Amino acid sequence: MSKHCDPKPSTDILHSAGPLFQIEQSMRSEVRAISPFVDKLMVFIKKCQCVPGNEADVEISLREALANSVVHGNHEDPRKHVYVDCRCLPNEELSIVVEDEGAGFSSTELSDPTSVEQLQSTHGRGIYLMKSLMDEVHFERGGTVVHMRKKCARAENR
Repeated sequence: MSKHCDPKPSTDILHSAGPLFQIEQSMRSEVRAISPFVDKLMVFIKKCQCVPGNEADVEISLREALANSVVHGNHEDPRKHVYVDCRCLPNEELSIVVEDEGAGFSSTELSDPTSVEQLQSTHGRGIYLMKSLMDEVHFERGGTVVHMRKKCARAENR
C-alpha cells in the first residue's frame, strides 16, 4: 500500500450526489502481509467516514477475504498478488472488491460451518463471517473475485 492513504475523489459516482472516495491497491500473497495491508486500508476507511460504527465488521470481513485469497486462492505464492478496490460513499456505504490469481472455487459447495459435523473444523468460517457481517457478499469469475458491501448504520435507518 502507498505510504499516504489520502483519499482521492473519483469522478465515478454510483448513486449518490456526494463524493466517492476510491483506493486501489495490491499486495503479495503472503500471510504476513495481510495485517499491515488491512491496518492501512482501515485508516483510509475511518478517515473517509465510510461506515461509521461498522468498521469492526468491515475489518473482520476484509481480513477473511484477504486470507482466503492468499491461502486458498494464490496458495501463498509470493509471485502472485491480491488486488483490492475499495470505494467509499461517506456516511452511506462501502464497497470492497478482492481479487486473487487463483483457480477459484464453487461457493455453492461450501459446507455450513455451524453444523455439528463442522464445529471442530479449522476451515470454512471465513465466508460465513463475511456473509454474516457485511450487507452483501457475492462471488464472480469462479470465486476469484469477491464483492462485499456494507451500508452505514445511519444510512440503514433512513
